Order: sequence, then C-alpha cells, then structure tokens
Amino acid sequence: MVQSVDRIVQCLACFWIKIRGIKPRIPASAGGKPRGGTTGRKRVDDVENGDADDDRYFPMVLVQMPMCNEKEVYETSISHVCQMDWPRDRLLIQVLDDSDDEVCQMLIKAEVTKWSQRGVNVIYRHRLSRTGYKAGNLKSAMACDYVKDYEFVAIFDADFQPNPDFLKLTVPHFKENPELGLVQARWSFVNKDENLLTRLQNINLCFHFEVEQQVNGVYLNFFGFNGTAGVWRIKALEDSGGWMERTTVEDMDIAVRAHLNGWKFIFLNDVKVLCELPESYEAYRKQQHRWHSGPMQLFRLCIPTVFRSKIPFWKKANLVMLFFLLRKLVLPFYSFTLFCVILPLTMFVPEAELPIWVICYIPVLMSILNILPAPKSFPFIIPYLLFENTMSVTKFNAMVSGLFQLGSSYEWIVTKKAGRTSSASDILALAEADAHAHAPAPAAKLVRGVSEGGLQEWGRLREQEAAEWANKEDAAAALAAAAAPATPKKSSNKAKKPPNRIFKKELALACLLLTAATRSLLSKQGLHFYFLLFQGVTFLAVGLDLIGEQVS
Repeated sequence: MVQSVDRIVQCLACFWIKIRGIKPRIPASAGGKPRGGTTGRKRVDDVENGDADDDRYFPMVLVQMPMCNEKEVYETSISHVCQMDWPRDRLLIQVLDDSDDEVCQMLIKAEVTKWSQRGVNVIYRHRLSRTGYKAGNLKSAMACDYVKDYEFVAIFDADFQPNPDFLKLTVPHFKENPELGLVQARWSFVNKDENLLTRLQNINLCFHFEVEQQVNGVYLNFFGFNGTAGVWRIKALEDSGGWMERTTVEDMDIAVRAHLNGWKFIFLNDVKVLCELPESYEAYRKQQHRWHSGPMQLFRLCIPTVFRSKIPFWKKANLVMLFFLLRKLVLPFYSFTLFCVILPLTMFVPEAELPIWVICYIPVLMSILNILPAPKSFPFIIPYLLFENTMSVTKFNAMVSGLFQLGSSYEWIVTKKAGRTSSASDILALAEADAHAHAPAPAAKLVRGVSEGGLQEWGRLREQEAAEWANKEDAAAALAAAAAPATPKKSSNKAKKPPNRIFKKELALACLLLTAATRSLLSKQGLHFYFLLFQGVTFLAVGLDLIGEQVS
C-alpha cells in the first residue's frame, strides 16, 4: 500500500509538471529566455548559429569517456563526442580505456589519433592496473594536473551518442546558479523495439526518467546520478570527496554525498542521449544484479553520514525511507516473497488465504502506473507484470548480497553490447550527406568515424587468427583421419548459434509455481490458478533463456 501511494503521488506530480510546463530554464545571460520575452529555444539557436552577443557562456569543459573492451560501440561513441559543438580551446576529451584486449586498445587509440589529427582536443588514456573498475578509472583521470584548468566535466559511457548541441543545452544551466552541482540528461534507446526484452526494459526506464527523475529533480533537487549523460561541476565532485571505489554504484555514491553536502541537481527531460539496451537476458540479469546490490552496499556505508548531515529532516527521511528502504530494499523483498514464495505455498495450506486485491488489484495498478510514461507499450502490460515478478528473483538475490556484503556484490561485469547504436543513425547521416553533396549545409552533420589504419590492422590480425585457426582445424582433421580413416567426416561452414543458457533458480521456481497452479486447479480457486499458471510459464521461458537474444 505504501509503495502504491508513493507511485500515485509521483505520477500526479509528473502530471502537474506537464500541465504547468514546469522545467529548468537557462538563464537569460547564458543564452536562455531573456526577460523581454524571447523564447529560450530561440536564444539557444542564436548561440548555436553564432548570432548572439560576445558575452556567450563557454566555460572550460572536460569530457570523459570511460570504456572497457567496447569493441562494438567505441567508434560511434567517440565520433559523436568529438563532433560536439563547443569552442575547441575550451574543450578537452579524455578517452579512458580500461581494455585488457590489445586489439581493442589499438583500435580505440587509432580512432583517438584520427580525431586528434582533425584538430579535436582529445587524448587517449590507459591504466596499467584496472583497480576500482569505472570509479577507479574516473578517479585516476581526475588526478591529472591539467584538470584544475576545467570547471565542468561531462561523462559518457561507451555506447552513448550525444547530439552536437548537448553541452549548449546543459552547461548554461550552471551560470548564475553556484549551488548547482549536476545536470542530468535523459536516456533514449536506439534498440527499444528490438525484441520483447528491450520493450519491457524501455517501460521501466521510461518511468524512471519521466516520473522518478523529473519529479525528484523539480521538488527535491535530488536524484541518483545515472553514471553517464550528465555534467558535473568539478568543485561539487571535489567537495563531496571525489570518486570512491567502495561500491559498484559509484554514480549513486557520489550523488548521495553531494546531496548531503548541499549541492542541487537538475534533470532535463527534453535533452535526450541515444544509448543501447542489453538484448540478452544474461546481460540484463548481470546488469540488474549490479544495480540492486550496489545500493544496499551504499546504504550500509552512508547511513551514519545521512543522520550526521545538516540537510533538513524531511530530506533525510526521504533519502532513508523512500530512496533506499522502500524502492531499493522493500520492493524486491515484497515482490519475491509474495508472488514467488507465499502465494504458491498457500495452495498447499488450506487455512491460508490471500485476498484478491493483494494478488490482482495492487499489482495491476502498479503496472498501469509504470506504463503511463510509455503509452505505446500498453499492449505489453501483462508480459511486463509477469516479467517483473520473474526479475524479482535476481533483484532479491542482489539485494541480500549487497546488504550482507557477500562476494557477488563486488562483481563488476561490463554489460554486453550488440553495437546497434552504430546502424540507423549512421546510415541516415551518410544517405543525407550523399543526397546533399553539392548543396551548402546549414549545420554540421554527424558522421561516423572510420579509423582506416586501425581497420587495416584489425583486418590483418583477423586474417592471422583465421589462418592459425585453419591450421589447427587441419591438424585436428588429420589426426581424426589417421585414427579413423574409414569414417567420413561432415563439415559445415555455417556459424553455430550460441546455445541457450539454463538458469536453475528460475526453473526451480517454475516447477513450484506450475505445481501450485495444478493444486489450485484441483481446488477450484479460479484467479489464483490463472496467475500461477502464467507466472510459472514465464519463469519457465526465462529459465530456458527463451526471452531476448543469445549472446556468446
């Protein structure tokens, strides 16, 4: 009931924001809406087109791109960041490569060299020891001597594609607002319609950005930093202790510490940055484990600091009761224990009974509220409800792991990318460039960078690997022929599809739920039977890895 009230209040607040048109405004002196009445959008366009006065706001900005073995997406991401519209003498791009794959290192370095030769102020940085994962990477980069010359830092993960005007739509918010520490942009997904798994993820993340982030940004000046597609005031980072390696959610960690130190946050729902959703259940499962174990680690570490901080009591209560306990701890515990344990067990205990509103009305209400920010996904409301209950197993396990600091809570596995961020947008850009080859372009177009030297070296290494593999296959075939000369061996050049993985926890719960459904059918319990049946089938499909793509 508390969770339902929380969701209803957030949705009503989001609706009020839409009706009233409440959103952060760029100061007039920084290119925003002047007091005379010209719209903020027009003023930003004037700045972009170079028609504004000479007092335009162009502070020193550092852009950091942490990545690790991102062979599928590094090229598109670097090319988009290097084409951002900002004075080159006031912009420095750090490509922070933690890759342990030498081929990937070479390709990223070649891409950085290519853009550097084109006049972009971009440098390649590689650590010898990958300690602290992403937090350690960012911490190491911030220790460089030249960072003291910069006032703001923008962060983009390896699969993010910012538009050229990203900095002009975010950085001006800091002017005349010395208490502002973070400006966070919204994510948009290039592959949200790729399969059922990405569609269901899109529902959750749309609610997260449209409702949670926007409402908390407007009324609380606080929300969890998303780790990417945001701009920090470097002074706020330093004042809050900088990046720490103590949890796997370094982004939430720095956001909580900055909030406790009095820094304010702004969320820009209209500024969107393209990125990629995980397309396989294995990748999504690992991502969700990290996203739900890390907050519990952080909760243990920061709870004394919260009570010692000087922020108002109601902000402390919101941080502890709603941000951590309700949304990060109670919800996974409630979903798992109620729908995966208590409900099926009641089928075997005649004295136990759960009212219909507990297993039907409340879950349906929650699902409807979650799907409101993504109305096109309404046909998937039933699969979404069933899949969220299925994911509660992973989230509950992660929550327990983080709360009790088990070994799995310190695992950091880079989410597998399919590289779809480099398809549609690049094809459209190239087609448009070809169609208007002889026409003057009013603005710079995004083009996909191609590392010629890097690709040649990549091709040479691939040919060498293929030759070595062919020699191994020939040797193995010769040995097999010598051992059994009379037995012919069939060969196939077709690539084998990666095998489906088996998830034992999901399969075990599928057996429990289907057995409970059978028991419910025999006892004629109606609605309970249908819920248990469909939930059991969902667990079975997920346990057999039949949702999403298979990634080797």
